[in-house]
Amino acid sequence: MLKRVVVTGLGALTPIGNNVNDFWANAVAGKSGAGQITHFDASLFRSQVACELKGYNAADHLDKALLKRTDPYTQYALIATDEAIKDSGFEFDKMDPFDVGVIWGSAQGGTTTFEEQETEYIKGDGHPRFNPFFVPKYLINMASGMISLRNGFRGINYAPVSACATGNTAIMDAFNYIRLGKAKIMIAGGSEAPITPASFGGFSVMKAMSHRNDDPQTASRPFDVDRDGFVMGEGAGALILEEYEHAVKRGAKIYGEVLGAAMTADAYHMTATHPEGIGAVKAMQLALAEAQVTIEQLDYLNMHATSTPVGDLSEAKAVATLTNHQKNNLWLGASKSMTGHLLGAAGAIEAILCLKAIENKIIPPTINTTTLDPEIPEHLNIVIGEAKDHDVKVAMSNTFGFGGHNGIAVFGKV
Repeated sequence: MLKRVVVTGLGALTPIGNNVNDFWANAVAGKSGAGQITHFDASLFRSQVACELKGYNAADHLDKALLKRTDPYTQYALIATDEAIKDSGFEFDKMDPFDVGVIWGSAQGGTTTFEEQETEYIKGDGHPRFNPFFVPKYLINMASGMISLRNGFRGINYAPVSACATGNTAIMDAFNYIRLGKAKIMIAGGSEAPITPASFGGFSVMKAMSHRNDDPQTASRPFDVDRDGFVMGEGAGALILEEYEHAVKRGAKIYGEVLGAAMTADAYHMTATHPEGIGAVKAMQLALAEAQVTIEQLDYLNMHATSTPVGDLSEAKAVATLTNHQKNNLWLGASKSMTGHLLGAAGAIEAILCLKAIENKIIPPTINTTTLDPEIPEHLNIVIGEAKDHDVKVAMSNTFGFGGHNGIAVFGKV
C-alpha cells in the first residue's frame, strides 16, 4: 500500500523575503522584488532589471570555510534547508541517517563560479591557475551533496534537472520515494543564483526578459497586454517531506499533504511552450487524477506565468481546456509578478506559497496586471491586485521549463 506524504518543514530565501514568514507576508501584501541590477554592471544590456535578494549576507549564516568551498547557489540551498529543518522540529540526529534523503535541484548550478574561473583564466597569462574547488563548486549535484554532508543524511541523494520545472521535479521524486517506503523523510527543493553577466546576457539576447528598465518594479506583469518578458530572480525554497504516520507519531506540525504530481513533455520547441498547452493540460490532468481531485475541488492554482507574451497565453489556454472552458470556483495567481522567475528554484518557493495558502486561507495576488490581455479566456478567475480570502483545501503548482518539461504538483489540507 502506498504511504501518505506530508510537508512538515519549510525554508525560503527569496527576493521578497529571506525566510518563510517574511516571504509569505510580502507575497500577501503584493510586494515587488524587482529593481535595477546591482550584482554587475548591466548598463549595456538590453534588460537591466532583476529580482535580487535584499539585506542578505551569506556570512551571517555560514562560516568562512564553507563559503570558500561553495557557490552562491549551494549557499542559498544550505540556508533555506537550515530553516526548514529547524521548522520541522525533528531531531534528525536521533534517526537512522539512511532513512533521510535529499533531492535538490537547480537549472544552472554554479554559474557564478564557472564564470569567475573562466574569466580569470582568459585574463591571465595562460597558465591554468584554477581554484581547487572549481569543479565541486559548479556541479549541479553539489547542493544536494552539501546538504547531506552538513547534516549527516545518508539516504537517497541526487539532483534532478528539468530547467524551470526542476523544483517540482524534486518534490515529485521525493514524494514518490516516501510513498513507496524507500525513505521516511526527504529534503526537497531547488536553488538558483543566475544573475551573472553570462547567464543574464544569454537570456537577454534571446529577448526573453523584460526591458522595462525605467520602471523595474512593474516589469513582471503576467497576463497584461503590455507584458514583454520575464524578470530573473534568485534564491531557494526547501520543503521537508515526511511519511504521514511518522509525522503524526512525533506530533509534527503538518502544513499539508502532497496529493499527486506529474510530468509530461511538449516535444514541440527548444524554448517555447506549445501554443495550445497540450503537454501542460495532460500533466495537470495526470496530477489531479493521481491526487484523486476533480477540477471542481481545486481551489487555487499558482500558475507558471512568467510574463512572457507566448508563455502566459499558452498556459491560460491550457487551464481553460482543463476547466472545459467553463467558469468555476478555481482561483489563479501568478506569484512571479512579485518574486520574478527563480528558474530551477521557482517550483520550490511556489510550493511553499501553495501550502501557506492552505494554512492561512489566503491566495496571494498577481500584481502589475493593469490591462488584461484580451486573448486570455474570460472565464478564468485571476486574483489581481490584492490577496483574496479563500478557504483553500486543494492547491496546484504549475512549472514549465526549456526543453518542453512540464512539472505539476498538487497539495491538500490534512
